[in-house]
Amino acid sequence: MTAAPRIARPFELVVVGCHGGETPKHRTSGFLLNARGKRLAIDAGSLTSGLTLKEQNALDAVLISHGHMDHLRDLATLADNRCQGSAEPLVIASTKATIAILKKHFFNGLLWPDFTKIPAGNGPTIVYQTLKAEEPTDVVGFEVSAVLVSHTIESAGFLVRLPGEQGAIAYSGDTGPTDRLWRVLNAAPDLRALLLEVSFPNEQRELAVSSGHLTPDTFARELAKLERRRDVPTFAYHIKPTFERQVERELAKVRGGVDLSVLRIGDHFLL
Repeated sequence: MTAAPRIARPFELVVVGCHGGETPKHRTSGFLLNARGKRLAIDAGSLTSGLTLKEQNALDAVLISHGHMDHLRDLATLADNRCQGSAEPLVIASTKATIAILKKHFFNGLLWPDFTKIPAGNGPTIVYQTLKAEEPTDVVGFEVSAVLVSHTIESAGFLVRLPGEQGAIAYSGDTGPTDRLWRVLNAAPDLRALLLEVSFPNEQRELAVSSGHLTPDTFARELAKLERRRDVPTFAYHIKPTFERQVERELAKVRGGVDLSVLRIGDHFLL
């Protein structure tokens, strides 16, 4: 009997934070992708509240989906911690509009120091890398494509690959109903997992629409746009703590043979 071919699992995904708000039991968005000895974070809502100093200093880059505080706020304390050690410059990669927000409103020398001018290790504490929409870009050894989605400000989802490997991970970022993301993902036959936001229960549809988020109903309609949805594990994240149980009950009714899970802090996957 011939053994089944071994499927390589190049990505280690660690959930540091996965909620749409914060309490002592909830942390905002922060995810780690580890591969080939490189460590890439996706969003920075919980990178210092959820990681040790050693883990913070080991990060190579952070992808920032958009300029809202729950997705970038821990960049402040992350930069402060890293500049006190011997960490290499941290790459902060995002779209031009989001980097402009970081420069003007965050690392501006007023609200927080401009850490592009403060040394750490062999260079500045942070360096910026601009991602052009739907243009694959090398970010510390990962191939990253930013995909603009539909939120109240410019927001991007990400498709992340390792060059030379079969396998991609998708992250929706904060979004309401959108089409660009699904066009890109349907053109990715090697998609291995999708992290898709959902924030409010169905009864809060108007709030979801006005704030650029999904409910379980719109989540299901969006996921129906993914041609391989029955083959690709989908992980729901960004649920508001106030509505956690209600949203989870409504997600449990999402049908269509999809492989759907709700993320928890500390979840760990090989993908």
